[in-house]
Amino acid sequence: MRVCIILFVNMKHQSVVTRFILLFENPLFASIFAFVIYLALATAKGSPFRVTETAYFNYLADSFLHGQLHLRLLPATLYDLSVFNGHYYLYWPPMPAIVLMPFVAVFGVNFSDVFFTIVVAAINVGVVALLLRAANDEKLIGIDELSRALLVLFFAFGTVQITLAPLGRVWFTAQQLGFLFVGLAYLAALRLNGRWAFFVTGLLIACAVLTRNHLLFTAIWPAWHLLRKNWDIRPRPYSWVVLFILPLLVLGSLFLAYNLTRFGNPLELGIKYHRMNQRFVEDYQQYGAFNIHYLPTNFFYQYIRYPFPFTEETLMGGSLFLLSPVFFLIFPGLVYRYRSVDTWILMASVLATSIPILLLMGTGWVQFGPRYTLDFTVPLLLLTARGVQFVSKRILVLFVLIAIVQYFIGTFFFIHL
Repeated sequence: MRVCIILFVNMKHQSVVTRFILLFENPLFASIFAFVIYLALATAKGSPFRVTETAYFNYLADSFLHGQLHLRLLPATLYDLSVFNGHYYLYWPPMPAIVLMPFVAVFGVNFSDVFFTIVVAAINVGVVALLLRAANDEKLIGIDELSRALLVLFFAFGTVQITLAPLGRVWFTAQQLGFLFVGLAYLAALRLNGRWAFFVTGLLIACAVLTRNHLLFTAIWPAWHLLRKNWDIRPRPYSWVVLFILPLLVLGSLFLAYNLTRFGNPLELGIKYHRMNQRFVEDYQQYGAFNIHYLPTNFFYQYIRYPFPFTEETLMGGSLFLLSPVFFLIFPGLVYRYRSVDTWILMASVLATSIPILLLMGTGWVQFGPRYTLDFTVPLLLLTARGVQFVSKRILVLFVLIAIVQYFIGTFFFIHL
């Protein structure tokens, strides 16, 4: 460990190491390298082309292809599915199944959710590289190539991203796709101009919402950015705001109709009918799926508890900041850039997205690390990047190294459960 730290801290004298790290600023290289590592990690559990028992989106995609909303075929396990009027449904929003439809049409329900999730996760790493470039070009952040490369490396291997990438499963697949839509929405807001920027960003946010509903709150910053960027246009582009909202209204209405058709109630996702783990039944009967009762427990496992040494509680989560200390750098960004409206709009996106997570029954178990934090990692990374310029490169490198070492250890433990 000491040798590794010395190597990285003195990297200005280690041109080979520096050149290697700089490669992660390139989106294509970052995606390919992440793909290789995620694929290698997946093989520790078995074939990376395997299908998990909870590849439920495959079965929903099959149902859509056959013109029905309940499962036509039943998977090997029925855990966490919703049962209503003798039919089995998914309570998760349907966008992942829609994305999977062409693959299931060709390969059937045995299309590998593990491989699919790995590919999406690897693309997400490239999207982060593109996003940091775009944010730097737009002066949202102000850091050099090496710092951006280190942040990409950190995201890929020093956050909960690495534990969700190689395992497939309905929960992790949804989170990776949700991250992809949010990342692309932020990228569209930064790179596109005019009315198309509003429409494309709104469409991507709508797709994110139909993947994980609370991702709606990640729209706070891109909506603000698009308005600010185009505010000086005459006449003012009020009508363009409609283009942002329209996809949300259309897809949102379709989602409500989807729920109405399944359960007779547009607001019913199927949660009250789902076959939950017995450990949650008593809490659910007393408090429901969302309640402030869950906040202290969720906050503890998401921000405070350190999961080493491994115990049964390790699988309840782990501190966002202690496992990924790079995120501590949001605080110098908040202090030194407190006059910037972008700082507080990004923070609002993080906080608003985190509220439903903190009020949710269950911490995300079974997991290593605070997996629900991936949902607001896009604005969190941008906030972190805004703070990076106020600390030395040595601190950044040390924090990245600590995060990567911890997450590799935790991921190997998690994979071999």
